[in-house]
Amino acid sequence: MYLSDQSPYYQDLFRTEGIDIQSISAANLDQIPFTTKTDIEKHNTAFEAINRKSIVEYVTTSGTLGEPISIALGQTDLERLAYNESQSLGLCGITDEDTILITTTLDKRFMAGMAYYLGATKIGATVIRSGIGDLHFQLDNLNRYRPTTLIAVPSFAHKLGLFLNTQNIDPANCSIKKIICIGEPIRNADLTPNTLHSKLTDLWNCPLFSTYASTEMATAFTECEHGNGGHLLPELMIVEVVDDEGKKVEDGDLGEVVATPLGIMGTPLLRYKTGDMARLYNEPCICGRNTPRLGPIEGRKKHLIKLKGTSVYPQQIENVLHQIDGINQYLLELSHNELDMDDLCIYLAITDDLNIETVSNQLSEQLRVRPQITFISDKEMSLKLKAHKSRKPSKLLDLRISN
Repeated sequence: MYLSDQSPYYQDLFRTEGIDIQSISAANLDQIPFTTKTDIEKHNTAFEAINRKSIVEYVTTSGTLGEPISIALGQTDLERLAYNESQSLGLCGITDEDTILITTTLDKRFMAGMAYYLGATKIGATVIRSGIGDLHFQLDNLNRYRPTTLIAVPSFAHKLGLFLNTQNIDPANCSIKKIICIGEPIRNADLTPNTLHSKLTDLWNCPLFSTYASTEMATAFTECEHGNGGHLLPELMIVEVVDDEGKKVEDGDLGEVVATPLGIMGTPLLRYKTGDMARLYNEPCICGRNTPRLGPIEGRKKHLIKLKGTSVYPQQIENVLHQIDGINQYLLELSHNELDMDDLCIYLAITDDLNIETVSNQLSEQLRVRPQITFISDKEMSLKLKAHKSRKPSKLLDLRISN
């Protein structure tokens, strides 16, 4: 009823589609059309369900698949966000005895860093708002405050661990006792640890926990200690996983994640298609919880590459690259060729003892395709990454979407 009373967008949708909202429940939610990112881009302010005086903050999506969209938050939305993240961090065993080093950005209207901060302080943990980058500053934080938990993008946690080694510090013997991984998968589709997970474990020798969320959902899926997928907080969201026709897929099958966040007041969304591809598991977890679990994000639907007759997601390519020693940095550049078909160039900054044939053979062996590979210097790579005008660090430049 809240949507039909307060949201201009959904009021118009229900009227146009002839939907009697009082007859809708979780059991027949599929009678309502999906909400897409394009819908929000076109009608952004129409999704706001509170007046301007009640908005306490605006956050903005990263714009990975198009233009960034704004999400209005009311005071109760901030309280809900704190509850969500406190419950999620609790799944990882975080308590008021922990000191947490947050290396995600806390500025530029991003929600993630703020969410971790709110959740950690609600638990009663001590927080170090470090932000991304500046390895020497991270080292100073480690030395000064001896944090017990690191929240980081996995590739950055790996970079930080390697940096500590250069400073004659063994990451496995520092104060960090667990790492909360965001933004990049650390598990394969079958939930086994992937290469990035293994490299992090080798460096830090501590438990890793994966978590997945988005600004639009304002709700997280977080692993427990058994690593069998991110647990849903059922009081905060209804989740569906659907195929290309919008039908629910079977348990364990790959599909697009569709989210209906509950209890949102500022910008409530109904059956929002996230564009993220994952698998849902409904059987009870080893930990004893019987809530649904979401597997790792295997790709973004719009980022699917059809290369020389083979379909592949960028994350599959990245997982192979993580297996190859000697790659310092990489960038995947997607475009259309003269036949309007997908084209891929992989830019690599490497050590001296790696050659293109080695990389090409490993990609071909695991993915059955040989993309174009170009070796460039670390300086050239830095310039390319800076030229990629994204609001958050990214190793993927999809010119098919931006063009």
